[in-house]
Amino acid sequence: MCRLIAVRDATPFAISAMLRPLATIARRSKEYQGDGWGCAWWNGGVWERHRSLRPIWEDDLDRFGSTVALLGHARSAFRNEGIAVENNMPFVEERAAFVFNGELRGVRISASGRIGAEKLFRFLREMGSETGLESLRHAASVLRKRSGYVRAMNFVLASGPVLRAGTWYSEDPEYFTLHLKRDGSRAVLSSEPFPDEPGWIPVPNGETLEVG
Repeated sequence: MCRLIAVRDATPFAISAMLRPLATIARRSKEYQGDGWGCAWWNGGVWERHRSLRPIWEDDLDRFGSTVALLGHARSAFRNEGIAVENNMPFVEERAAFVFNGELRGVRISASGRIGAEKLFRFLREMGSETGLESLRHAASVLRKRSGYVRAMNFVLASGPVLRAGTWYSEDPEYFTLHLKRDGSRAVLSSEPFPDEPGWIPVPNGETLEVG
């Protein structure tokens, strides 16, 4: 299962400063997170994106500038299948961007996509989940009802620089609990607290929230 971060701030921050903790988390993870990685950052009107098949901890993270909104994702490919850069998140369409970690079994939805996470992204968009938390909460509820079993479903869906997230898991809370840190105008959501950094709080299971 993958590792992710989402960062929102009122003022620009260095992208590399947020990616380095993600790289450390991915490298130390109990599950292998080296099947590629990606990030997307808001550039005043569009999402720009970088994706790679290299493990994030082996890549050059100093190539990026600054932004006010960032999504990052380190991939652990399900059953070691579909390892291709096109399958790496974040997925980006128009003003929307998306990262996910978890596992849903027996999902009954009609949506296009190369892999399951991309189908979830399209389904959430079709359900109008970019319009606000209530729509996102409803869509996540529909997804759970249309799944045979939800081991975990953690995701961030961006609408422009506005980042909204949902979390749900049925097992392994130590691994699947998201964590949030707010510091002034900055909000950071992460699969795990950044190493040696205090101030993180666990996000309750089943929560839907806006980051920043």
